[in-house]
Amino acid sequence: MKNAMMTVAEAAKRIEQGHALMIAGDEAQLAKLPKGTWIGGTSVYFVTETGGREDHEMVFVTEFPEAKAAKTRFVTTEELPSLADQAFDNGATMILIPAFSEAHQRFALDGAGYPDIFGQPLMGWISGVALADIGKVTPKTYDGTTGQMHEDGAVLMHVEMPAGHMADIDILNLFEQDNDGPTILFGKDGFSATTAIVDGKEVNFAQWVQENGVNTQFPLVANYAGAMINVSFQAVDADGGKVDFYAPVVEGVEYRLARNPGAYAEVFAARATGNGAQELSCNCILNYLYGELEGKTTGSFTGPATFGEIAYILLNQTMVRLRDVAVEQANVA
Repeated sequence: MKNAMMTVAEAAKRIEQGHALMIAGDEAQLAKLPKGTWIGGTSVYFVTETGGREDHEMVFVTEFPEAKAAKTRFVTTEELPSLADQAFDNGATMILIPAFSEAHQRFALDGAGYPDIFGQPLMGWISGVALADIGKVTPKTYDGTTGQMHEDGAVLMHVEMPAGHMADIDILNLFEQDNDGPTILFGKDGFSATTAIVDGKEVNFAQWVQENGVNTQFPLVANYAGAMINVSFQAVDADGGKVDFYAPVVEGVEYRLARNPGAYAEVFAARATGNGAQELSCNCILNYLYGELEGKTTGSFTGPATFGEIAYILLNQTMVRLRDVAVEQANVA
């Protein structure tokens, strides 16, 4: 994979040359691109080689030069369970979903149960908008093959890897559970909660968060067989007794508050090992904001800062990465 910030003219030239591309950028710029083998999602925040930045003119392009073949398609929200139906035998599927859409909610709640969803790498992100435009402008995705823009559903690009290669997906999560803190359980799945069971006692969760001075820049963290999965706070309304999240909490799963990871940019740079220039990656807009990444670099990994990351399932406050691995190397590992 190859990553670069490009002008619209440069990206258009790559499309016209027949390259398979995944593109992030402002809606106005994505709308100018010609038809071809590409998918795109709106985002104006990026982590670049020179640091994080907001950019409404250039687009971030990931090319798949190693792909033996690539094809794009759009699926409606009702068709989301068919995500893996047209995947290549040896490949990966790229996925983009607009933030705040019905597809965003349905994928977050139901995605882990879709047929063959874990059969091969599924990687992508939730498209967004400038923070000042939330509630005014809807996030978009684009299917380059048809030239169609979408505000719901998902656009996919199935990529076939050449013989002797495979796609490998990984996540970098700076957050771990604070094992000295309380255990937190919820009574139902959802993007919001009114009550929770904290250390065995049912409480109004919004009031509990406020009364205990919880730093909501740090997420709740669940331990899924050693994998730390975040649920980030969106809003806490103590008067209304409601907490909203950027990803759904799951009934019966044990959460804990996150431990402070330290300086975001420095910790990311230290832990993000590998050749980021040759890997597709996306980072969370919350990491960008809370880590004050504007103007700061995070190692060699570059890409859009998005409203949610996808590595098989919806994630928050992580960096997701996809790389091409020689089969011999994978076998040794």
